[in-house]
Amino acid sequence: MLGFHSIPRIGIDESGKGDYFGPLVIAAAFVSPDREADLTLLQVRDSKRISDGRILEMAGDIRLICPHRVVAIGPERYNALYTKIKNLNRLLAWGHARALENLLEQVSCELAIADQFGDERYVQRALMEKGKAIRLVQQPKAEADLAVAAASILARAEFLRRLRRLSEEVGTTLPKGASNAVELAARMVVKKHGETGLARVAKLHFRTTETILRDLRQPHKDSPASSS
Repeated sequence: MLGFHSIPRIGIDESGKGDYFGPLVIAAAFVSPDREADLTLLQVRDSKRISDGRILEMAGDIRLICPHRVVAIGPERYNALYTKIKNLNRLLAWGHARALENLLEQVSCELAIADQFGDERYVQRALMEKGKAIRLVQQPKAEADLAVAAASILARAEFLRRLRRLSEEVGTTLPKGASNAVELAARMVVKKHGETGLARVAKLHFRTTETILRDLRQPHKDSPASSS
């Protein structure tokens, strides 16, 4: 792990990549050396090691401490982009590039750090004029850096907020991750709102979609439609 302590930098991280329901959220956070102590006092660390409630609390403080930008790709937009791009790493790179470019409209910075998720050329190609001049470092376990950890908390907080809103819209609690509980919730959404309703709240390329739609389209063995 390269050390970037006391160097002004932008951290970039995402949330929702492995969650069937909800958006893909990418956040970029600028950390200057004079703000590192504040983030340390907040006990900023990888969002995966923090409870949801605490993430939502910490995000408010981080927003006050760090210039930041968040790009949220809702399920409908995500599905359209995935259909067009057909590659999750390229879609992630597009989101990382947009969050970084948007933050560079606000701050001047020469270094950005992100987790290693694929070919770094994907991000470089997606960057526009402002981002071309920045040094982009991708490395495993980048959340160990305060700037990336701050971005991970901002991204997760926005993901949680939007997931809760989608749950309210469809009248069904939409669980995180990809599990049996997620499959059950997806079946409920389809029963209430049809396949188009599912497309409003879920990332359709997950195998979960194929599983539940196949099962729902098959007549139940004990149903009148399946007996003769």
